[in-house]
Amino acid sequence: MQVSTIGVDLAKNVFQVHGVDSAGKVVITRQLRRKQVIGFFSKIPPCLVGMEACGTAYHWACEVSKLGHTVRLMPPSYVKGYVKRSKTMLPTQPPSVKP
Repeated sequence: MQVSTIGVDLAKNVFQVHGVDSAGKVVITRQLRRKQVIGFFSKIPPCLVGMEACGTAYHWACEVSKLGHTVRLMPPSYVKGYVKRSKTMLPTQPPSVKP
């Protein structure tokens, strides 16, 4: 399967990567350390990469776009809608419901 879109959650040391194909099926879910990011994106065919616009996002956007990917930076208010659970929750735990 070919990845068409990748979402990257930037952090200090460990980045979360979530990739889907053109049908919307999840094909990649990985955690990457800083030194693994460029190697990971260099092995994937060019695709759309979305990340939250923050201080380091501009650096990573330039580095990833050098590899042929199309990078889109999203304002934090748009990204909030995609967050379904806390980072500390395990995948088997249901998301908490907020009143």
